[in-house]
Amino acid sequence: MKYVIALDAGTTSVRAFVYDIAAKAFVHRAVQEIGQSFPHPGWVEQDADEIYYKCAYVLNDCIRFAGAENVAGVGITNQRETVVMWNRETGEPVCPAIGWQCRRTGAWCAALDEETKALVHARTGLVPDAYFSASKIVWNFQHIACVKELLRAGKLCAGTIDSYLIFKFTEGRSFVTDVTNASRTMLFNVHAMQWDEELLHRFRIPRGILAEVRDSDAHMGEIDVGGRRIPIAGVAGDQQAALFGQACLNAGEGKITYGTGLFLLFHTGAECIASESGLVTTAACRVRGKKAYALEGSSFHAGSGIKWLRDKLGLLSSAAESEALAQSVPDTGGVFFVPAFTGLGAPYWAPDARGLFAGITQSTGRAELVRAVLESIAYSARDLADCMQRDSGVPLASVRCDGGASANDFLMQFQADVLGKPVDRPVERESTALGAAFLCMLALGLTDEAEIASLRRSEKIFFPDPSVRERRETSYRQYCMAVRRALL
Repeated sequence: MKYVIALDAGTTSVRAFVYDIAAKAFVHRAVQEIGQSFPHPGWVEQDADEIYYKCAYVLNDCIRFAGAENVAGVGITNQRETVVMWNRETGEPVCPAIGWQCRRTGAWCAALDEETKALVHARTGLVPDAYFSASKIVWNFQHIACVKELLRAGKLCAGTIDSYLIFKFTEGRSFVTDVTNASRTMLFNVHAMQWDEELLHRFRIPRGILAEVRDSDAHMGEIDVGGRRIPIAGVAGDQQAALFGQACLNAGEGKITYGTGLFLLFHTGAECIASESGLVTTAACRVRGKKAYALEGSSFHAGSGIKWLRDKLGLLSSAAESEALAQSVPDTGGVFFVPAFTGLGAPYWAPDARGLFAGITQSTGRAELVRAVLESIAYSARDLADCMQRDSGVPLASVRCDGGASANDFLMQFQADVLGKPVDRPVERESTALGAAFLCMLALGLTDEAEIASLRRSEKIFFPDPSVRERRETSYRQYCMAVRRALL
């Protein structure tokens, strides 16, 4: 077998990559954009059928390129927390998928009693919030008639994108997920590594509608391609897959992914550290049966802010244009942006906060606004890094970066200056897909963790500039003042 395929089912696009096992590199990729809908302010929905069919399209494209007989297996990584509800008998989704950014269940989460909130945090490592999957499942129970009918009939499945895709690809033979995706539902006990019966009971979610939980390097099922069964082997939520793809396999190693949102994960090894700073504890990829954990902080909006500048305000013709525009001015002229389109995530957990520009004057122009949005991404990461170092007691020596916006040299240098730490950009920036490929190869016995660690190569390391340190500290404090305004 020459290849493995990594399927990356993201928030705004789905992509498949052919990884050449001998060359140790991606040699082909296929991409399809997927839509989002916003039926009410703060609501985010997606069409699960569209996600499945476009995933099938890019997967088939890669199988045709490689030849089915040459494909050892398929690894899957996916946007997390998004919930799909489908008919167990037909495999058809019965309502729109509720996206991870959706805030419709914020009031439900806020209304939980203090005992339940404490139990959620103690058992799952999460902060009760609309971000996570449980409240989305409950909302569908309460508002979608056919969901209630299928539930009564014992024909309902509820799951994250990975479990839905595997169910579809295997024609219903496999209803499974992995520990990383399960750990994002607010229903999974990260200490016992199983669904938490008490939380299921409190939220009135039957265990039978949820997938079987397996390790991240487990065999998940098989896809029938022209009479040949190709294994689905290796699954992880996108951020944990990126952590793995960046070869952050040991305690003290961390990475930032700049995607639709911004995600900072800090590996804590086998130690499950409870955050006191508003971060969440999450399962890292569990391989070879070994428990692994990470502290995670997430900003709901990073790349989506650039997309907003382009699509809604018309200030950019392309995302790539933002770098040159930001560098065309010496600073923002005192303008700060708070990216709270759908509330603020860690460490604030303020679902009612909304985005704002602060400090606008008559001299403020297009370049200053664009630069302020880029700078806000780096400031969000600083918020999270400070919390992580306090919770773990371990200073970040450096941070690895990936995702679309990591290609922006201005942003990466500004990030290093704001953090006061080197930012290490790899040669292969598709860390999420790379993590899925590595997990697949581990599951099939085609590599080991030592080889994975040796494969990572730095393309460029951005070192903090000591001459701007005081200026960046002052601007960060001013950004924090703008955040406080958004919280009012």
